[in-house]
Amino acid sequence: MVLAFIHNITTSTSLVQSAYALSVQFKKTFGVFVICASQSDEKIQQTSVSEQLNTFGIHPDYLAVQTFQLNDLTEICEAEEASFLFLQLSDNKVRTIKKYLSACRKLRIPYLMYKDGFDVLRAQKVLVPVNFLIEEIEKAQFAAAFGRFCYSEITLLQAKDYGTKAAGNVAKISTILDKFDLIYHVEIGRKDSFKIDSFALQYACKNNYDLLIISTSREYGLDDIVFGPKELHLIKKTDLPIMLINPRDDLYVLCD
Repeated sequence: MVLAFIHNITTSTSLVQSAYALSVQFKKTFGVFVICASQSDEKIQQTSVSEQLNTFGIHPDYLAVQTFQLNDLTEICEAEEASFLFLQLSDNKVRTIKKYLSACRKLRIPYLMYKDGFDVLRAQKVLVPVNFLIEEIEKAQFAAAFGRFCYSEITLLQAKDYGTKAAGNVAKISTILDKFDLIYHVEIGRKDSFKIDSFALQYACKNNYDLLIISTSREYGLDDIVFGPKELHLIKKTDLPIMLINPRDDLYVLCD
């Protein structure tokens, strides 16, 4: 299931249309979860949400309108067997983004934090920055999915490192993309592995990419705790959707 998690149906048109279109392309079911302020309003709001979705021509396979605690996000995604999550950002404040990132830390599926100002996601051009960390290889399966089902043009943006680990990760990702005969090309970024994601966002905006795929921070250091992790700053700055992937130990063996 592609799940749209929203707090305001009237301002989430682009998100809902993007998530629904992706569910069709990926041949997945589509679900909508709307946060309700109080239990007494749930039935009224569910009717209102259904009517709003009808105006989009969308009839979700799953619809829930209920009160909700963000800490329960992972549990709901697992219960509904969601494979992809769109989250509506209520605003672009640092504390809001930090709160959502904290709620998403245990997710085992890719997720996008969608701003109301974003256009509908077309995913014609997808940018995948690649650094020296082993978890970067996890991006391959998701990049391949966009190539296979959305016919996306994929760019692997390799970090400019002195070592060979980033190049090795690119080679492994390329092997997976080659198995599906996908269209992609490799570029060498101007920054090393520590700054390639920030450079990738600039590169994506300058070259009209539709989607950026990044890995989240495995662990938070002191700077991350005080100033926020890299993904917080990227989401704060971005004018295009960023797909986030949490590192998973249980997937590494599949990438060797």
